[in-house]
Amino acid sequence: MLPDPQPMLPAPESRLPTCRTSALALALMLACAPVAALAQEAPAAETAAEDPDIGFEADGVSYDSDTGIVTAFGNVVMKRGDQSLRADQITWNRTTGVIEATGTIRMVDADGNQLFTDRIELNDEFKAGAMQNMLLALREGGRLAAASGSRAEDGTILLDRAVYTACAIEDDQGCPRNPSWRITAKRVIYDDAKKQVTFKGARLELFGARLLPLPGLVLTTDGRPISGLLIPDVRLSASNGVEFSETWYQRLAPNRDIAVTGYVYTEALPMISAQYRALTAKGAYQVTGYATRSSRISISGNSVGSEKDFRGYFFANGKFQFNPNWSITASGRFASDRTFLRRYDISRDDRLRSMIEAERIGENSYLSIAGWATQTLRVGDKQGLVPVALPIIDYRRRINDPMLGGKIELQANSMAITRTSGQDTQRAFASARWDLRRITGLGQEVTFTTLLRGDVYHSDENALTATTIYRGNPGWETRGLATAAVDVKWPLVGEFAGGTQVLTPRFQVVASPRLRNLAVPNEDARAIDLEDSNLFALNRFPGYDRVEDGVRFTYGLDWQFERPGWRVSSTIGQTYRVSSRPTLLPDGTGLSSRVSDVVGRTEVRFRDFVKLTHRFRLDKDNFAVRRNEFDATIGTERTYAEIGYLRLNRDIGAGIEDLADREELRVAGRVAFARYWSLFGSGVFNLTSKNEDPLTTTDGFQPLRTRIGVAYQDECLELAFTWRRDFVATGDARKGNTFQINFALRNLGFR
Repeated sequence: MLPDPQPMLPAPESRLPTCRTSALALALMLACAPVAALAQEAPAAETAAEDPDIGFEADGVSYDSDTGIVTAFGNVVMKRGDQSLRADQITWNRTTGVIEATGTIRMVDADGNQLFTDRIELNDEFKAGAMQNMLLALREGGRLAAASGSRAEDGTILLDRAVYTACAIEDDQGCPRNPSWRITAKRVIYDDAKKQVTFKGARLELFGARLLPLPGLVLTTDGRPISGLLIPDVRLSASNGVEFSETWYQRLAPNRDIAVTGYVYTEALPMISAQYRALTAKGAYQVTGYATRSSRISISGNSVGSEKDFRGYFFANGKFQFNPNWSITASGRFASDRTFLRRYDISRDDRLRSMIEAERIGENSYLSIAGWATQTLRVGDKQGLVPVALPIIDYRRRINDPMLGGKIELQANSMAITRTSGQDTQRAFASARWDLRRITGLGQEVTFTTLLRGDVYHSDENALTATTIYRGNPGWETRGLATAAVDVKWPLVGEFAGGTQVLTPRFQVVASPRLRNLAVPNEDARAIDLEDSNLFALNRFPGYDRVEDGVRFTYGLDWQFERPGWRVSSTIGQTYRVSSRPTLLPDGTGLSSRVSDVVGRTEVRFRDFVKLTHRFRLDKDNFAVRRNEFDATIGTERTYAEIGYLRLNRDIGAGIEDLADREELRVAGRVAFARYWSLFGSGVFNLTSKNEDPLTTTDGFQPLRTRIGVAYQDECLELAFTWRRDFVATGDARKGNTFQINFALRNLGFR
């Protein structure tokens, strides 16, 4: 058993503690106090050595010409390049090149690591030899202490009875404290040339208890990553049983690495994954892959077959900047089946998007050439109906208006949508938009906007689109549109309740001639809903395929209040449409009638303790709440509560697939106790009733996921135990309990 080396971990910049400590601990802390605290009052006498590579200064210097020994005493500072040595006394034998320092010693190497000891021998190249009671404070924050050290023939330093930790060993009052973890070793090899520390017979101690051995543990003193095993992960899940995973990290080059992970399960065959990362002169990219063999269960609940099938997941992304203007961004995601990611708890995404985009960004121009593809993992979705958008080309150029002032933006756009079992659509348009902003003498902000655009569409297999209003006419279709708008804001500033308020009435007029909207397909403007974010938009549809026509007036009010610690902002508004004819806006969107619903948003913030956001939409006829969305965060970084609630009761027909109603509650929180400990939990609940969505399988309350755990976190250790329950099964991603332990040690690269 190693003797407890804990007293050998004094803080490198410690001070006299205000609490009661043992005489040994106090002496050790004083031994490692900074030299400046022990400086003599006498003025320093600076003396330069004859050796051009080494210089020093001290309160006094003596030289024995017979033996060639230089002795410097009193606040001695010795430097060689980026290295320095401070000591009470230094003896330098010019004949042998041996430097011996005694007293309170601090040595700083070229990488910023600090060595503290009370006796050390060096050569004239500042290579350390024998030392006693040493402490090595690494630049990355760790501390390595040993009872003694000596130099081997190969130049490495051998340390006996060593201990390492990245934890602070003093509290806020300067009193000694036990680190939450440390590594003890029979011997440590410190290689200054390779800038690494190798442990022999190392063991991890957690809260004073000796745990697992760490064979082959190596640390670097310059902060670079090194190859080796990471701390394993342990998990228990309903789908796979007990899971044990271990990762080997391999540093291939300063700019490239790979991590290979093996997974072993009690109720499934093993799995392997790998992640490769690279940083080049033009950008960075990473490639991740998972692979295994197992029986699949279809999302309908039936086994696909008794044979084991290959299953896996591929993910890659990267970005390259070729010059200040041109760049390429790419991302690719693909899973072998719809339940693989959920079963192995890799991701809960229900769609996997892949894209590639080349961009050119100039001072007054923008060009994008992109392509998008999506793999659906949702129950009930047909992959053949999911579009592939390739290519999508968008070009914009901004110029100054030489006649009336303002800005002119020219745009050209084209898109091709392809489906293997559905409608195909191609679209191209060109547009010109003019904006002019002026401030009147009374302080009103007035913005004039005009937009001209011409569209060309081609589509086929239109009947395969289930929603009629999305199809458009097959074959070639053209459309021209013109829009003019005036937007007026009038900010009114004044004092209120000890603070400042800004009341801003706002009025907008938008006019467009009647358009043949339903004659062209709708691919990118389906999820239309009146919200505070699009209340004053020139076109409330989210894409280009649908455009509001007719004449409408939008009016609203913005209010903002600020005082020390407080900030409140609110928006409310409504739209009146001149035309009374039916429009392309479905009932329930809040925009289908002559008078729209009332929408608004309120945000309240008190310091960093309270943040609240509320969005709403009220029915214009009976003030029924059609949208009620609430997000709140209350608390500090360590103790907080988060609540999110959404209810969409828009009374939309079942035939509009993109606008289903729902009700959902999200809660999360953390309670800190005993300084470093905390309890945390979260939950997602589906509150949708059959009145809101006739297709729902629940009626009013369905927990989707809940999580509860306990965690310990200080400046050097993260430890958490989590219990999670999934209430919905999808194929072989079973519902049930999952238990997981997360473990991370600072400076050791352990997760």
